[in-house]
Parts: sequence; structure tokens; C-alpha cells
Amino acid sequence: MNFEQIVNFITTKGIDLVMDKGPKILLAIVILIIGMWLIKKIVNLIGKVMESQKLEKSLHSFMKSLLSILLKIMLVITVMTMIGVEMTSFIAVLGAAGLAIGMAFSGTLQNFASGVMILVFKPYAVDDFIETQGYQGTVKEIQIFNTILTTLDVKTVIVSNSSITANTITNYTKNPVRKIVLSFGIGYKDSIDKARETILEVIRKNEKILSEPDAPFVMVESLGDSSVNLTVRVWALNEHYWDVYFYLNEYVKKAFDEKGISIPFPQTDVHLHNVK
Repeated sequence: MNFEQIVNFITTKGIDLVMDKGPKILLAIVILIIGMWLIKKIVNLIGKVMESQKLEKSLHSFMKSLLSILLKIMLVITVMTMIGVEMTSFIAVLGAAGLAIGMAFSGTLQNFASGVMILVFKPYAVDDFIETQGYQGTVKEIQIFNTILTTLDVKTVIVSNSSITANTITNYTKNPVRKIVLSFGIGYKDSIDKARETILEVIRKNEKILSEPDAPFVMVESLGDSSVNLTVRVWALNEHYWDVYFYLNEYVKKAFDEKGISIPFPQTDVHLHNVK
């Protein structure tokens, strides 16, 4: 068989294959495109239904991700059946490869299991401010494999669910109120009572500072090398935490300046002795 005969044979077989399978393949492609579009619409609709039913926000992204994956798998199986792929054989091969795939993606399966644990035990939820794996941020989504955080400087951090559940989680907004702890240093020649009363005056002027569960606390924390250090402890609602934090730092300094109370900087006394 010469080269021309080989080309004619391949061309003839190709045309026969296209004529035989072409319409099915074309129809399968159309159904695949339409199916992907419908899946997106269905997932978005389910999300809106969950929102209208006021279900917990943490469930939204998790269920949408899971539903999207399942529907896409069903769509792919349907399309492959249409083009003549024997699904019995395909499923057998898939099952045989399942163990190897499962071992290769064991971390992914752990992330999925951890995502379920997070939704069941609820160490945190969407909109909570947490610290984990060295990152602090607001939880924006809990997906089937990952949790998405937005940091204070508006960076998006994606953390695997398994790494979160396997380590310590600090949830700053689990409780409705949060304690703010600050320290202010005054000079050794300044009056402790005057400084304490000045700080309490600043506290009383801010309505966002709560009197419960404990009254504002101002006491001497330590006697430092250069200053007498006063600890200030107050309570505020979670949403007011940073407002109160920055308010105290700014207005305590201004009040100290008005009352003539010094905030000393680190210093070292050097004594010189004449040696004869």
C-alpha cells in the first residue's frame, strides 16, 4: 500500500466516522454547553432560595459547590452515553481507578470531611473574624474544600479546611462582646490617681464602651524601667471593637497632654564618677 492509498484509506474512514458519529458528537457538545449553563442557573437559584429561607450563611457556598460538582458529573456521564461510550465499562474502569485516585487526592477528601465538620460543629461561621494558620480575617465563604478569608488589609486568603480543623482556631467574634486591653505608661513623677481618673473620664465620654459584663478597669500593671504602666480593660460590641480601640489610644493621649501627664520614652540614666 503506497502513501496515496494510505491517505485515501484514512480519509474514507474519517469521513465515515464523522458521518456516523458526527451528529451525535455535535448534539452532545450542544447539550454539554446548555447543561453547563443550566447548572449555573440552578446553583444560583438554589443559593437565592437558601437566602430567602434565611438559612445559615455558612451553608450557602458549601451546598452550592457540592451541588455544582454533582450536577456536572451527572452531565458528563449523560454526554458520554450519548456519543456511544459504554457506561458499564466506563464505570468499571472508574471504580478500578477510584482507589488510586482516592489515595492521590486523600488530602482533598480530608478537606471535604473537614468542611462537613466545620458546618456541623460550627467553630466559626461566615462573617466571623478568626485567626488560623497565622492569618487573621473575616470568613467570606466556607466551601467544600477551602475556607476563604478577607484580611484587614483586604487580601483574600484561601485556607484548606483540613489544615484549619487540625490546628488552633481563634474566633474573635464568637461572643457578641469583646474585651479591649490597652496599656498606657506615665512618668514616675506623675500622679497615678490623676492618670486613672483622666482615663476614666475619656471612657465615660464614649457611649460604645459597655459597663457589662465588667465595669471599665484601670489599674497599675507594672513598674517599668522608664514608666509606670497602667492597664485599661473595657468591653464593647464586636462591631465597635476597632472604633473603641482607636478612640482610647487617641483621646487618652490628648487628655494626658491637657492634664500635663507625661508619657515617657525609654531612657537610661548614666552616672559619671571622677576617679583620682
